[in-house]
Amino acid sequence: MPHTIKRSLVTGGAGFLGSHLCERLLAAGAEVDTLDNFATSSPDTVAHLLGKPGFRLLVRDVTEPLGGERHYDTIFHLASAASPSDYLRLPVETLRAGSRGTEQLLELAVHSGARFVLASTSEVYGDPTEHPQSESYWGHVNPVGPRSVYDEAKRFAEALTMAYRREKGADTSIARIFNTYGPRMRPFDGRMVPTFIRQALEGEPLTIAGTGEQTRSLCYVDDTVRGLIALARLGRPGPVNLGNPHEITVAELAAEIVRITDSPSRMDHVDAAIDDPRRRCPDITLARTQLGWTPKVDLADGLRRTVAWFTGVLPEQESLR
Repeated sequence: MPHTIKRSLVTGGAGFLGSHLCERLLAAGAEVDTLDNFATSSPDTVAHLLGKPGFRLLVRDVTEPLGGERHYDTIFHLASAASPSDYLRLPVETLRAGSRGTEQLLELAVHSGARFVLASTSEVYGDPTEHPQSESYWGHVNPVGPRSVYDEAKRFAEALTMAYRREKGADTSIARIFNTYGPRMRPFDGRMVPTFIRQALEGEPLTIAGTGEQTRSLCYVDDTVRGLIALARLGRPGPVNLGNPHEITVAELAAEIVRITDSPSRMDHVDAAIDDPRRRCPDITLARTQLGWTPKVDLADGLRRTVAWFTGVLPEQESLR
């Protein structure tokens, strides 16, 4: 029988992906506690949820003791810096969220008898030598490079999750999330899609790292959220890739955003980021066969929705730079 989500905890719930997950869970009738310290997010992201029946915002760090005053049937662990500019600015905090934060939530899951869903990342594959990337691939990661604070935090979180599953019988699932985009991304968070959209809307040059021939596979946020909830309900241990297998080069993405925004912006090439993956594309066979999940929103449609949102909020977001 599928697991019923009635009372859930979402860490990092005021972030881009977390806010969409909270919204979807509430719409399905679940109670939602969201925990966030706003290190890389804002209360504004969940302002529309405040006051809704069943929603509670807990302002605290995921590494702080959580206490046992609340019991949950489902815990989604999304708390972490996710943008390179954020985790390079907060390296130790990122590692702590993946290590100490994950351990505290796993203890809470065991105590509550809750299903624990870890939001891991395609970054565990590093700069892959296997293409597309399947869950059986062990990865090609630089453990001491500047990106390692995020990569290794997630790899450790996966290892810890599996250790709790094996030793303590924890009910756990691991999602490896590929590049997700959509409304509520921060214009200045440094990630590719919001940066290109902001630059295009303002008529600035689109800054392409390196040659632009590196590839990414972009999944619209609604599809990623649907996958996380399906994983929680069906309880597959994973890891399970959640991403869109449609592969596109960074240069092609920039050109598509210029076309959608009808922008006069030109393309400017800057130095490539250290350890930037050259190719990134998920094999979603497990998600399709175990969860019945595939992405539904194509890239052009998703980008149009995202551009429309940025067009409405960008003027007031300039103050957040």
